[in-house]
Amino acid sequence: MQQSYSTLHLTVTDGVAEIVLDNPPVNVISAMLMTDLGSALGDLREDHSTKVIVFSSANPDFFLAHVDMHILDDEDLLTEIADAAPEGVNVFQSVGELLRNQPQPVIVKLAGTARGGGAEFVAAADIVVAATETARLGQIESLMGIVPSGGGTQYLRERVGRNRAMEIVLTGDLYDASTAAAYGWVDRAVPAAELDEHVARVARNIADLTDGVALRTKEIFSPARPLDGYRREQAAWSRLVADPAALALMSRALESGAQTPEGESDLEHLMRSAAR
Repeated sequence: MQQSYSTLHLTVTDGVAEIVLDNPPVNVISAMLMTDLGSALGDLREDHSTKVIVFSSANPDFFLAHVDMHILDDEDLLTEIADAAPEGVNVFQSVGELLRNQPQPVIVKLAGTARGGGAEFVAAADIVVAATETARLGQIESLMGIVPSGGGTQYLRERVGRNRAMEIVLTGDLYDASTAAAYGWVDRAVPAAELDEHVARVARNIADLTDGVALRTKEIFSPARPLDGYRREQAAWSRLVADPAALALMSRALESGAQTPEGESDLEHLMRSAAR
């Protein structure tokens, strides 16, 4: 089975679904990408022959960037996403909810950079394998004058604990794969040359389990929906994103090259420079 959407490609072979994120130039999380994710995962939800889902990127440098800084312009699509989101969950948090409540285990094969909403996406997955030399993670929202609003504060607290989660959010730094693995942000860091083979083996082993084992295991470990945390996140983000200072900061960042390959190569420096 092969199926293409506007921003991703889906292939299913012998129980393994591979979803390749493909939203040039840097894989920002646009309203269309969120819509495509909902459609693809919705199709797989009803496919009981699919045992495991593997996410990767068509761009070796960028797995998934932050939320598109122009996303509020896509009012119609955002309204559709909001209408489909569970009660008490905003449009950005609904992406993580898709992964966390998908029946099949979700693996992220992280070869490049994931920032902001992209890092939240990674943290929401069930198993994350990162390339030691090339994978990077960062919750950059503080440098944009806002806070994470896609569940990242809740996922980080689960994965790395409160203190390290605060460090990650407040510094806005970009973390290498080895540090992320030591913190528990990713589950394993492997040499880049071994990444494809390692993830393929893990996915194949899961798909080869007796029918029902993978789905029942995901069911056992699926976390409760952290609605109180989601509400705090949404309230803090709403206050900050409406601040003229945050809007001006993002505008200067876009003018300086944010959401281009060049600007995103060192977005932390770009954002700090835009804040001066």
